[in-house]
Amino acid sequence: MAYKYKSKNIAGVLCRAFLNNPLTMIFIISILLLGYLALEVAPREEDPQIEVSGGSVIVALPGADPKAITNVIIKPLERKIREIKGVEHVYGTAHDNVGMINVQYYIGQDREKSNLKLYDKVMQNMDKLPKGAMQPLIKPFDIDIDVPIVTIAFYLKDYKKPSTVEQYRLVREIQQDINALENVSKSRFKGIHQPQFNVLVNLDKLSSYHLSMGQLVQAIQAISKNAPKIDTQSDGNSLIVFGIKNVLDDVSDIENLIVAQYRNSPIYLKEVAKVKFSYDIQHFQKSELALRENNASFDHPIQQVTLTVSKLKGTNAVTIADNVIRYLKTRKEDLSKLGIGYIVTRNYGVRANEAVNELMHHLVITIAIIGAILIPFLGWREATVVSIAVPMILALTLFIAYLSGQTINRITLFAFLLSLGLIVDDAIIVIENIHRRMHLKETAEHDYDEVIVEATDEIGPSTNIATIAIILTMVPMAFVGGMMGQFMKPIPLNVPIALAISLFVAYVFTPFLAKKMIKRVKGTH
Repeated sequence: MAYKYKSKNIAGVLCRAFLNNPLTMIFIISILLLGYLALEVAPREEDPQIEVSGGSVIVALPGADPKAITNVIIKPLERKIREIKGVEHVYGTAHDNVGMINVQYYIGQDREKSNLKLYDKVMQNMDKLPKGAMQPLIKPFDIDIDVPIVTIAFYLKDYKKPSTVEQYRLVREIQQDINALENVSKSRFKGIHQPQFNVLVNLDKLSSYHLSMGQLVQAIQAISKNAPKIDTQSDGNSLIVFGIKNVLDDVSDIENLIVAQYRNSPIYLKEVAKVKFSYDIQHFQKSELALRENNASFDHPIQQVTLTVSKLKGTNAVTIADNVIRYLKTRKEDLSKLGIGYIVTRNYGVRANEAVNELMHHLVITIAIIGAILIPFLGWREATVVSIAVPMILALTLFIAYLSGQTINRITLFAFLLSLGLIVDDAIIVIENIHRRMHLKETAEHDYDEVIVEATDEIGPSTNIATIAIILTMVPMAFVGGMMGQFMKPIPLNVPIALAISLFVAYVFTPFLAKKMIKRVKGTH
């Protein structure tokens, strides 16, 4: 009667079930393809996104000074907000006419739930606000979508030429189109000058008509949606009044605005001021771009405005950045006609892609080194079996990470590198024991299948315990709080899964590959 080994634990059962199963090779190919698919389609980031929850509550009380704001708005709301579970810090600041409370939750709190709790708490205590207080404005923090992945600097090719309304309108149009791209969350301009009507008041003429600046401002307010802003800097006895937005369409309409009556005759705005349609020249802040081309820097820094583009949480930074840059190339000719150039000053997608590719390159090198080390001790066939098993473990782990909504980032791949030295052990133990039992004299007459099943079953209990012990050492990392716990979360999520998969691969696919690739040798000792 032929010798037939009876499996004693799960290792031998799995080995026997898949050793001669025609589907096993299909499973191997499928797992490798799923890993490749996950690597290509999974969102890529340079760093994992951290869940930071919080918000600001802004309450206006016209006419109140900071002391009154503190007593009747800041302190009552702070007491109520501290009743919310999960709040770590509450900071209140008071200014003339307005108070603001910044709320910070503990790291890891669900952002949507936290925002809802803050809104509910403020709305429930509206009756505690003083008479005359305006509707509270609640603005949640959007940390996960505020970090820009692409920044583009738009600059004037002729640094002496001032910015124009046409340039503003074009870059605003570009911003609108970029914001409509798939998975773009928001886009913002830094340092841009906006078009508006500028009123340059002649103080001498104003005085000769016995007019005050207050009268002038009131007249302008009558047609202006926004209250005009006044620059107190006088130049050539002129005063500039800014910010007349959303008014009439033509400069002449504003010039013919009646601001007062003098000796029963109307006084028009054009008699005491000049009106020009230009950009917001009261915006004194500006940013400049220093370029280097062919290792030679420009003589003059170039005035520029920066467009920042952010992505939705959990989306692919590489794809979104490529879409933005591809769109900019389609508008390059329109920008050039107005003398505008642009430079991509930050491309998070390139950095994320490079980080992922570099770590994947290191993974391949590490697997090759492991195979090379095993050749002198077990043989090239055994080393090849282990070298195939390791990518299968990583492929299946990566696919599970993709299904669970994780992104591929430096910490995720670091978890794979960290687990590489651990996950290879199970396959090595199985292949080494098959190699050892195959050379034993007592197995010389045993069927090759039974030798493989017995060798796999023999190391099952000890391998299970060793692997579970390593998994348990990783579990406590999942309970680390604060910023570091959020940043290192991919390690306790992926390393235990990789170790569990390594057991499955070692018991199912390693014996199958050993039978296909390792020649049967009958032992003599």
